[in-house]
Amino acid sequence: MTDSALDPEDRKIVTLARSARARNGVPEGAAVRDDTGRTYVAGTVALDSLRLSALQTAVAMAVASGAKSLEAAAVVTEAETVAVADRAAVRDLGGAATPVLLAGPDGVVRATVTAG
Repeated sequence: MTDSALDPEDRKIVTLARSARARNGVPEGAAVRDDTGRTYVAGTVALDSLRLSALQTAVAMAVASGAKSLEAAAVVTEAETVAVADRAAVRDLGGAATPVLLAGPDGVVRATVTAG
């Protein structure tokens, strides 16, 4: 997918996810957009007692802030696929059809999958 083919709101969550990854020096950055247009941004959580991917953390932040549904999600990572657990977290809040954009560290979207 070319950069110009992305919806501006989707480009925004990819940019936010990329920024979170770089700013925090973590393996992944993620952002989700709820059904009202609010965005939630997070990085990987790697504590001795708690491990969450960036996308799981972003979904948790949305839920904790009162989000009722998701429109889209993005993860910036070196991984080639979106982890099953990450897709499940997005599906739990947004439903099976929620798009999840997978971008590399350069911010280029490599794939779009559904949470389902």
